[in-house]
Amino acid sequence: TLARIVGIVERTSLLRRSADDTDQVERVIVANADQMLIVVAAADPEPRERLVDRYLVAALDAGIRPLLVVTKTDLADPTEFLRHFDGLDLRVFTSAQGATGGIEGMPVDEIGAALIGHSTVFVGHSGVGKSTLVNALVPSALRATGHVNQVTGRGRHTSSSTVSLRYEGDAGSGWVIDTPGVRSFGLGHVDPANILAAFTELAAIAENCPRGCTHRTDAEDCALNEAAAEGALGEAGLSRLESLQRLLATFADKL
Repeated sequence: TLARIVGIVERTSLLRRSADDTDQVERVIVANADQMLIVVAAADPEPRERLVDRYLVAALDAGIRPLLVVTKTDLADPTEFLRHFDGLDLRVFTSAQGATGGIEGMPVDEIGAALIGHSTVFVGHSGVGKSTLVNALVPSALRATGHVNQVTGRGRHTSSSTVSLRYEGDAGSGWVIDTPGVRSFGLGHVDPANILAAFTELAAIAENCPRGCTHRTDAEDCALNEAAAEGALGEAGLSRLESLQRLLATFADKL
């Protein structure tokens, strides 16, 4: 009863997801964010390139700048995982070598500096340490943290609500928007034309495709398929092309 609407302004951005890729009903995650901090673990749970690709597509569709944080590098080397994103304009933060887990070794100050002047939505799979990072950045947050199930390898949902928190740094402030962990991220609401744009290095090659090219595996005269056949994409590029073509195949009926 103490809340009052004192003004309404236009949204600057809208981050959404759907239950699956065929569901046209959007689930609004947050409005007016201008950055997305994707949090993944190097292990426990294993990082999923395809899920991160989906976050990138959703961020681009919303007009939001993506950032990536890799936690738990004490458990595994993230080099191979990060190679999947070579060629992208994606800032990456990782914990220091020799760290013993948790928040130790994470570049909290560096991440915090990237939050100043921005509204940043934190997203990630359950159990990757997202809430732990939020608590390190905003000590008063007191977000619940949990552990990964050793049998299933899945994290337990500890954050059940989306909360906006004020981040105060030495050089200024910003907003941290913590969201519940998810195991899937449907893109049923996304315009398929925006999917290729999320794969910036592949989009540059696709400029040489014929007009109306679907860029799928069966597309004739596709510059992407030709580059793959010629070995011009490299291992990381081939992995990202596979991810792109899987997404495009999912949206084939909307193209």
